[in-house]
Amino acid sequence: MKRTEAKTVGEIVQQVLKEEHLDVALDEHRACALWPQIVGQGINRYTVRRSVAGGVMTVWMTSAPLRAELMMRRMDIVARINEALGREVIKDIHFK
Repeated sequence: MKRTEAKTVGEIVQQVLKEEHLDVALDEHRACALWPQIVGQGINRYTVRRSVAGGVMTVWMTSAPLRAELMMRRMDIVARINEALGREVIKDIHFK
């Protein structure tokens, strides 16, 4: 058995996630969890559900006027989410 340099548990976990292609799914889940912090509690109060698939976040809203406003600001929200994640995970947001 060949000896290698010691790695931290965090480095090993990141390596396994990357090798199994789970890092993208984890980041998509983190993007959903960041939603209340990015948009604030006032907007989050009207959010029913959110999900991410293939880099597209879908957010279900209970307020049509707020949904229309967020639709106009969606690229700004995408940029803020990706900045919080440290890489481009979300490409677009759809509001329903």
